[in-house]
Amino acid sequence: VIIHDVNELTEKLFPIVEAMQKHFSAGSGTYYSDSIFFLSVAMHHIMPKEITEIIQVDLDLKYKTNIRDLFDEFSNFPEGAVIGIAREMQPVYRHTFWQYRRENPQTKVGDPPPDGLPGFNSGVLLLNLEAMRQSKLYNQLLEPTMVQKLTEKYHFKGHLGDQDFFTMVGMEHPELFHVLDCTWNRQLCTWWRDHGYSDVFNQYFQCEGEVKIYHGNCNTPIPED
Repeated sequence: VIIHDVNELTEKLFPIVEAMQKHFSAGSGTYYSDSIFFLSVAMHHIMPKEITEIIQVDLDLKYKTNIRDLFDEFSNFPEGAVIGIAREMQPVYRHTFWQYRRENPQTKVGDPPPDGLPGFNSGVLLLNLEAMRQSKLYNQLLEPTMVQKLTEKYHFKGHLGDQDFFTMVGMEHPELFHVLDCTWNRQLCTWWRDHGYSDVFNQYFQCEGEVKIYHGNCNTPIPED
């Protein structure tokens, strides 16, 4: 077990992610401490080279299977993919991309699965650090000018940290992501059902199959065994 100091990590992260924080943070400015919410985005820069794969998970999870089985998903990455991540299971990005959707009525951006692009949820992340280091495209997308360009194109302003960045990049470059089955990140939050999206909510929220990991996001109780 190796313990990493949060302050040290934040110090390394800040210069890399400072530019994206103003687009994907809840606050009005760029807060130094917010950098830790972008840890996954630049993990390949701050972890030792000998670490080639990492699974990063939220704390509000309940495992129904052996987490080691999730490591097998790394072998399913298509060529060019650097991150494994499940889809967002609420219409949060249907809401966030409202202006882009209005200007582009034929777009799949923000639409529900299986054909739409509902965005991602970063509660369970598979980071192929070696692939992230090698990917010229991925590292270009971290540059402030590219972040600015994409946020302008999509009229994007988020507050969910790394999840927002991965979602926006996924709209433009889906080939960088291996989409995990919803059963690996079965999100339980229903906030958006009660805030204007009850008519389409279940198109995003449904998840077939035996749940492997429950995610009690937005403080939602996780079912007892």
